[in-house]
Amino acid sequence: MATETASVRDQIREFILRDLASAKGVSSFSDSESLMESGVIDSLGIFRLVAFLEETFRVRIGDEEITHDNLKSVDSIEQMVSGKLKK
Repeated sequence: MATETASVRDQIREFILRDLASAKGVSSFSDSESLMESGVIDSLGIFRLVAFLEETFRVRIGDEEITHDNLKSVDSIEQMVSGKLKK
């Protein structure tokens, strides 16, 4: 199970770094860092991130789940996705 969690986290981090952060000139961030406050993710980035999560992990993220707390950091995104994968 630990490798599955690491894999989820790694895939999330890689997508954010490659598709969202690099366009904003950000080359690194910590897993616990607020992605919105640091400017890595903006409103358009949120929609791209949600589409990536749904497609990659085959999960459904409802509108009510698209919150600052759920999408704040790599840690919180991984926690939300892993919770859905266990259902």
